[in-house]
Formats: sequence, C-alpha cells, structure tokens
Amino acid sequence: MKNIALFASGNGTNVQQIAEYFQGSKEVKVDCVVVNKKNIYVIERAKNLNIPCFYFNREDFYESNKVLNLMQERKIDYIILAGFLWLIPTNLLQAYNNKIVNIHPALLPKYGGKGMYGHHVHEAVVANKETESGITIHYANEKYDSGDIIFQARCVVEEKDSADDVAAKIHLLEKEYYPKVVESVVTGKSLNE
Repeated sequence: MKNIALFASGNGTNVQQIAEYFQGSKEVKVDCVVVNKKNIYVIERAKNLNIPCFYFNREDFYESNKVLNLMQERKIDYIILAGFLWLIPTNLLQAYNNKIVNIHPALLPKYGGKGMYGHHVHEAVVANKETESGITIHYANEKYDSGDIIFQARCVVEEKDSADDVAAKIHLLEKEYYPKVVESVVTGKSLNE
C-alpha cells in the first residue's frame, strides 16, 4: 500500500476527486491533506471524507522541517499537489525526488510560471486567441511549472469561448485524468491497465 498526501490551497475539487477515486483501493491510500490557509473549503471536504487535515504556515514550510517530519511520521510515499500555490521547499524536494506530482491548467511550457494559476491561465489563453488548451501533469521542482512532464491532455478552445468556458473544459480533463495519472505514477502501472 502506498500512502499519498494531498497538498491544497483552495476549494479542493481535485482533492475530492482523487480521494473518491482511491476509496477502497488496495494499492493507494490518501493518508492526509496538507493546507497553507486556514479558511478554505478543502478543509471541509477533508473532514467530510474522514481524511486528517494539517495546516502549516509559510514559516513552517520554508524555515523548518515540520512538514517533512509529518510526511515521514505518516510514512508518505508520494506528495500530490492539488491546487497548491506555493513552491515546494528544498527539504521536501530532496526527500521526495520525483515523488511530488503537480497539475497545471495549461499545456506547459505555455502559460506557466509565477502568477499563472487558475483563472489567470484561462484568461491569458482566451486573450491570446489560442485554439487549444489543456492540462499538464508534471513532477514538481524548485521552479514553478518547470518539472519533467508526465502527461498532457488537450481540449479545443473555440473563438466564442470565455475564460469560464475554458475553465469548465479544463475541469473535465482534470477530473478524467488526474486521479488515473496519479495512480499510474504511484503504482507503476501504465495508464491503460
């Protein structure tokens, strides 16, 4: 059994989808949720899913080993970023080399980097009259959105699409692929098994 920790900074739809996907799995267990804000809806989702939730502030993340110690105490094998907006600190990157997975709501390397998250990405895609967008699932490293790419899925962006329309299409891709790709990474199985 592989233990995964989900890191989140917001609403938690990806947390919920991943947690529900692995309910009853004999290979992967969502052990805990880690958050960096106190009043976010993902905390409620974790509670409803009976998953322990831990809050850490910026100092805990960047100036201590508190998060790393928790991961080691709970025997976490992989960290999955599910809408987590902070760079991962060096101590976690070293302890979990190629074991921290992130999802980005665009086709990297386009529309990545600092400030490019959530609706900012979709607004930029529409403003630049892109004909496609998608999701990129990649390993986290010391820079925003620049780790090795694991998987991408695409969707068409039509001329009439608003940023909200693009967001809805991206959300469907996240729901369909993120849990499956996480399973593939964590268990070593191919996506088609």
